[in-house]
Amino acid sequence: MSEHPTIVVKIGSSLVANRDLLTPRFGFMHRLMEDIFRLRQRGMNVVLCSSGAVALGLRMVGETPGSAGVSDKQAAAACGMPLLLNAYRQIGHEYGFNIAQILLTLGDFEDHRRFLNTRNTVHRLMDSDIIPIVNENDTITTEEIRVGDNDRLAAKVAQMTDAKHFVILTEVDGLYDRHPDEEGAQFVPEVDDVTPYMAATQGKSELGTGGMATKLMAANMAQEAGCTTYIAHGEADRPISSIIDGSRRFTRFKAHKTLQSGWKSWIANRLQMAGTVVVEDDVIAQLKTGERAVLREDIQSIDGDFTRGDVLHVYDRSGTERARGLADFTSEEIRVLAGNPDIDSEQLLGYKIKGEIIRAKNLVVLEGRHLRWDAPESVASEQKTEEA
Repeated sequence: MSEHPTIVVKIGSSLVANRDLLTPRFGFMHRLMEDIFRLRQRGMNVVLCSSGAVALGLRMVGETPGSAGVSDKQAAAACGMPLLLNAYRQIGHEYGFNIAQILLTLGDFEDHRRFLNTRNTVHRLMDSDIIPIVNENDTITTEEIRVGDNDRLAAKVAQMTDAKHFVILTEVDGLYDRHPDEEGAQFVPEVDDVTPYMAATQGKSELGTGGMATKLMAANMAQEAGCTTYIAHGEADRPISSIIDGSRRFTRFKAHKTLQSGWKSWIANRLQMAGTVVVEDDVIAQLKTGERAVLREDIQSIDGDFTRGDVLHVYDRSGTERARGLADFTSEEIRVLAGNPDIDSEQLLGYKIKGEIIRAKNLVVLEGRHLRWDAPESVASEQKTEEA
């Protein structure tokens, strides 16, 4: 595994694709690859998470960003990906380095074994001085099984590669305390906690799938992994190194100093919700010791259809997310166990169990630095009914 510091760089669609012509912006791509060449000379690894395949393929399938449906975008991704990779390959060849394509789906991040396999592949490429170019496999993904935006995908790549820096290049120069078009909007140069800024981050690019909200979510994931995140405008002579060197304007999200293990970080940083359970507040207090499992008798309600090994979100009775952990049973089994707490497990399931729905070693109690997920509507409505 490479000992050189790693930089993960996320490139927005609007930087790679001409907004009107939907063709590659070769000028930007040349500046980017030249800067990567300089960084490699300084002993740094670079992983690119590049959007742009869908945008570059839209014209080929006769669609526009406004008219394209899901199947149109899937077809456009199939057409645009060879254009995108060929442009990177040709420019990289000028600077004497090779590229490799890695297409991922949600399951490659949410399944731990596939996560580790992907991690090993990326590190093997970097060990061979090959630049991995990562993207979601838009050709085969649907809304139910997709990451949905390359900001969070890139943050997960930063987590899996133990990156030191995570750079998000976009159309703005960083984060503002409100929408930058509003009068009196103030630039935010440095952030410890992204939570206070989430309300001011609505909207997304016409060409892209993620706005500033997804960038803050991505920054939070990277912070949890001990990676410093930067959001900056992509149009610069040295788009990456000028950020790392601190020679131009950007917003920096400071890495958290107290790091979780790779296992706990993988559990805590989710891209989609598999399922939820609600427990009593006194159980939450006991979970904070780090030695208490979530037991069958603790479960007050359950939501979602999931399998053994999926990560569950644990809520208190007020609907606040308090922990995340690996399910030891399927949703159907948990419903049977929790709904019949006085009946022996062997009678219910056909075999003996300890009754631990989530083992202590597979549980992460969320701290203030984590972005919490809102409870599903079914859980929230159930809690409101009980309060009434």
